[in-house]
Parts: sequence; C-alpha cells; structure tokens
Amino acid sequence: MSALPFDHPFLSGLLGDADISAHFNAEADIAAMVQFEIALARAEANEGVIGAEAADGVARGLANFQPDLAVLRDGVARDGVVIPALVKAMRQAVGTPHGDKVHFGATSQDAIDTSLVLRLSDVLAVLEDRLRGVVAALQNLETAQGGFEVMAHTRMQAAIPVTAARKIASWRLPLERHIERLEAVRHDVLVLTFGGAAGTLEKLGEKGPAVRARLADALGLRDIDNPRHSERDGQAALANWLSLVTGSLGKMGQDIALMAQNEVGEVKLAGGGASSAMPHKQNPVGAEVLVTLARFNATLLAGMHQSMVHENERSGAAWTLEWMLLPQMAVAAGASLRAARVLLDGLGFRTQGAT
Repeated sequence: MSALPFDHPFLSGLLGDADISAHFNAEADIAAMVQFEIALARAEANEGVIGAEAADGVARGLANFQPDLAVLRDGVARDGVVIPALVKAMRQAVGTPHGDKVHFGATSQDAIDTSLVLRLSDVLAVLEDRLRGVVAALQNLETAQGGFEVMAHTRMQAAIPVTAARKIASWRLPLERHIERLEAVRHDVLVLTFGGAAGTLEKLGEKGPAVRARLADALGLRDIDNPRHSERDGQAALANWLSLVTGSLGKMGQDIALMAQNEVGEVKLAGGGASSAMPHKQNPVGAEVLVTLARFNATLLAGMHQSMVHENERSGAAWTLEWMLLPQMAVAAGASLRAARVLLDGLGFRTQGAT
C-alpha cells in the first residue's frame, strides 16, 4: 500500500485531490524554479549585473528544459537539496558562454522557497474558490431548509428544539471568517525569497536591493528587505489556516454524521456509503472523511510548528520536515472542501417545525 493515500490508486478516490496535488509534483516544482531562474537573469541584466545577451541566452536555453529526474534524485540523496544538480543541468542546457550566469547570486533556498510560494499562490486561489462555494451552498441550504426544526444537543444530550438555520450558521460562519483570514495569510506567505548564501546578497553588492525588487515584481511576489530563510512563521500561519479550514469542516461533518444516525434521523444523505455485510446501511462517508481530514491536519500542524525551529541561518532538518508536511496539509484541505461541497449538495433535513 502506498504511504501517501492522497496518491494511492484507490484511496485517493476518498482522500485525494488531483488539482491540488498537481501543484506539488516534480514537474510543477521544476517549472517554477525555471521561472525563477529566468526572471532572476532578466532582473540582473536590467540592473547591469550580467549582460542582456546573457539573460536572453538563459531564457532560450531553459525554454524547453527537461532535466533527468533520476539524476536529480541522486543529487538530492547526495546534497540534501535539488538545486546543485538542477543548476548544473540548467547550465549545461544554456551552454557556453552564458551557462555560468544561471543562478548567479542566488542560493538553493532562494529557488526552492520561491518555487513553493509561486505554486502556493495558485493553490490558495483554488482553495478560496472552493471555500466560497461551500459557503454559498450553506447559504442556499439555510434559505431552503433553515425553518426545519432539529434538536439541539449539548454534551451529547438532547437540549431544546432549534431551527436548522441555527445549526447551519454554526457551520457557515467559521468558514466566512476563514475567507477573511486568507488575505493576511497571503501577505505572510507570498513573498520573494532572495538573499544569497546567508541572506546578504553579497555577490550583487549595492545592486542587490534593486535586483531583488525587479525579481519580486516579475514574479508577482512581495519584496521584503530580509529573506526569511530561517523565519518560517509565514509557513506556519498558512498551516494553521489550512487546519482551521479542515477543522471547521470536520465539525460540520461530525454534526451531520450524528444527525444521520438511524436513531436521530434528522438529515438524509444522497450517494453511496454501502456496507458489504449490511445492505440496509447507508454510511455517512462524506461526513466521516471531513472528520478524518480535520484530525489529520490538526496532527500535522504540530509538525509544522516544529519545523519553525531552524538553527542559525538555515536548517536542513527543519526545512526538510516542512517539505514533508505542508503539501499534505494543502491537499487535505482541498479534498475536504471538495468533499464538503458534494456532501452539502446531497443533504436534506427530514423534519419540519412550525416556523
């Protein structure tokens, strides 16, 4: 069995999200790093660090760049990061006399971190669109069936009757707050990483800030004075937001699973959920997967906080841990939002009160 159920041949049907996963595959990562290197060469040419013909040579040489993934795998095993092997292949693709201008003044983390945020920009756009879709579905459900009567429960015991609108609002309002929080997350995360070996752009001298500003503008990222090689609060804030989204959806899923119990019967669910042993059952699969993904992201969030602990100017250990955790959290959030929309589109309340 695959160690990653998001990409598993059949478990991915329940837990996977091909649209989000595509932003974290090798092809997407390499494409974003190539984008960084071409933009870097052009920014340096515009500031006179390298010649315009060198920047054109880099752009031409990398236009259809396709590295040998086996060579990159061996390079990562040796170096701990992909950039030494990747830049070597890029320089060979560009050839003489301009190949040595590829990656000039940059360090491995500049290319890797900037590749990540370029892809995260697209990921966050997809997640926001889905989040707004779930909120809209909840608004429609509230409008259509909010007057139905359900039993409120406190500490798993029946309390008093309330309208379904009260229950639905407790699902919708946190998601609306997560939409509001997303702008701050983008501000924290979508920044250019460009600092050279130890964050000082020492190879560029006094032209460093101008090159950095041009590069940020070309890539559509925020320019910051100090690269955040070892400052990972932005990534942790993103992880926290991802866990908040899946946690709120998990709460909704838990409520729906309880309301769908035969003994309660307050909602009916469309779709599958068949049992191999008990044909009469309809298991609340969509609701359950929301709970699972909420707990999964909550578990990984602690690891992302651990990955903030970099020693000095860069940590191989903490940085590698981040690579392992953050993509999975993003895929889990995407899968949760997708599952929530399917669940809500097939959800109906059974009882109707006097309101």
